[in-house]
Amino acid sequence: MENLMAKLREAADYINKQTGGLKIYAGLVLGSGLGDLAEEIENKVIIPYKDIPNFPVSTVPGHAGRLVIGKLEGKIVLCMQGRFHFYEGWGMDQVVFPVQVMHVLGIERLILTNAAGCVNKEWEPGNLMLITDHIKITTAQNPMRGHNEDELGLRFFDMSKAYDPELADVVRKVAKKQGIPLKEGVYMFFAGPSFETPAEIRAARILGADACGMSTVPEVIAAAHCGLRTIGISCMTNMAAGILDQPLNHEEVLETGLRVKGQFASLIKGILREF
Repeated sequence: MENLMAKLREAADYINKQTGGLKIYAGLVLGSGLGDLAEEIENKVIIPYKDIPNFPVSTVPGHAGRLVIGKLEGKIVLCMQGRFHFYEGWGMDQVVFPVQVMHVLGIERLILTNAAGCVNKEWEPGNLMLITDHIKITTAQNPMRGHNEDELGLRFFDMSKAYDPELADVVRKVAKKQGIPLKEGVYMFFAGPSFETPAEIRAARILGADACGMSTVPEVIAAAHCGLRTIGISCMTNMAAGILDQPLNHEEVLETGLRVKGQFASLIKGILREF
């Protein structure tokens, strides 16, 4: 973590140079199959991850691997078309690097989206879930492990409101206005890249999880550390292991994401309008 602030500033300075120093209202991370929303951004500046100093590069199908910055619903947003995952081989510090760059850029609000396996047997693929809390008990390290940068946040920091309650109310309001049957629940983090076993999903259900996946939680931890106000929304793209008598595959994740992308995009745009 040494020289982290220097690396963050170098990345932020490069982004500012490309945008002319735009004041960015919110950060947006688009998960698998959900990246098309970035195409609706007006007056956009597109920056491939590979061009940004110190940035990792996404390797996952369905993740374009670039920043798109511009106006969406009247707000200047920084949109990540694709994120970084622990299972790709990145360290947790690299996984959360873009979130920390957002903080250095002065961004104060963060909307995280993901494709998730549905653990709650009462729900079905295509449902959208507002994340109210998360569970992380895997051996994957905490992204804030190691040297603490006091400029970013405290050594020991609170996670009781990592998902901002006031912003969550905005999501509920927009979903109700649009007639979207929004679920609410707990997201459980697994390191991947293998899908979970039926036994792990039974354990997740006992622990109180409604959905599971391989992203988002490290980003939320980093966001809480540096004070970003955060909401997370999951798209249930498949029933988790053992619920249905069929194997899991990434193609189903992408297909379901594409099927509900219109509704999902409408919700995100409504949230930006109401912020």
